[in-house]
Amino acid sequence: MSNNTIHAYAVKKAGEKLVPYQFDAGELAPQHVEIKVEYCGLCHSDVAMIHNDWGMSQYPLVAGHEVIGRVVQIGSQVQGFEIGQRVGLGWMSESCQSCNPCITGQQAYCTGENKPTIIGHAGGFADKVRAQAQWVIPLPEDLDPESAGPLLCGGITVFDPLVQHKIQATHHVGVIGIGGLGHIALKLLKAWGCEVTAFSSSSNKTDELKAMGADHVVNSRDSEELKKQAGKFDLILSTVNVKLDWSTYISALAPHGQFHVLGVPLEPIGVSAGALINGARSVTGSSTGSPAALRELLKFAGRKNIAPQVEVFPMSQINEALAHLESGKVRYRVVLKADF
Repeated sequence: MSNNTIHAYAVKKAGEKLVPYQFDAGELAPQHVEIKVEYCGLCHSDVAMIHNDWGMSQYPLVAGHEVIGRVVQIGSQVQGFEIGQRVGLGWMSESCQSCNPCITGQQAYCTGENKPTIIGHAGGFADKVRAQAQWVIPLPEDLDPESAGPLLCGGITVFDPLVQHKIQATHHVGVIGIGGLGHIALKLLKAWGCEVTAFSSSSNKTDELKAMGADHVVNSRDSEELKKQAGKFDLILSTVNVKLDWSTYISALAPHGQFHVLGVPLEPIGVSAGALINGARSVTGSSTGSPAALRELLKFAGRKNIAPQVEVFPMSQINEALAHLESGKVRYRVVLKADF
């Protein structure tokens, strides 16, 4: 069997279980790196692609985009990597490197030919995965490889807005929804030095959320408590995918504050013009981050000992892990350990 054969777990039709699958990846492209997968996080975006919730899935589909592993092949035009080096791969695997977003360091918003790791590309639920070298991120030695994978998707998703909005230790930041994304946000913000408020519908999590970094915990189902937050926040990160009391949260922003959307509600966000004009507030959003931002995040996480809270399953139990994620009982991210 060729060294270019990849063994994976794929779903062959929307709604079906994942099954063992192998394919010939062909010769490694000159600008690409091949990674032997050690761990791969399981994310809600993987679930959406498996079920074709976004209408763009191509089957058979190999998901997985929170990869930690070691370099086993290096393309002929690639510099700066060594065989055996431990690296990570997140949401993006290729970008064109020539459009305006790419040449200005915004590769995550590439308008040319690009490939997310699990859209039209085989992801990390496999023994090996390939990606363009710029998206292969060196892993600092002080990060635990077992728990680092979710930083490459969930972590960068909540890290990039802090950079985008120039958040400082003097700022007060709110986080709505303390799940896979939100719990990483609390840990990052605590290390950043901010005053942090967690908005959670689970009152029994209060002690746990404070241990993660929240200075305050507000019951998001208590309308009176929400109204008391008026004018407090320089930034609010919304990680949930449900309809919220938008006007109350916008009112919670301080002058020039931003309400930043990371979760994807099914309904449009209803915000009055007056609520934005009075206080120069804004509503913003983002998806992932650039290769440079990913590198900075991993360095920061290593230096500040920031690790997502994970539950680990063997990759051979991928269907059980998927069911556990969909049950909503995960605290707070699922990671698969390759056992091919």
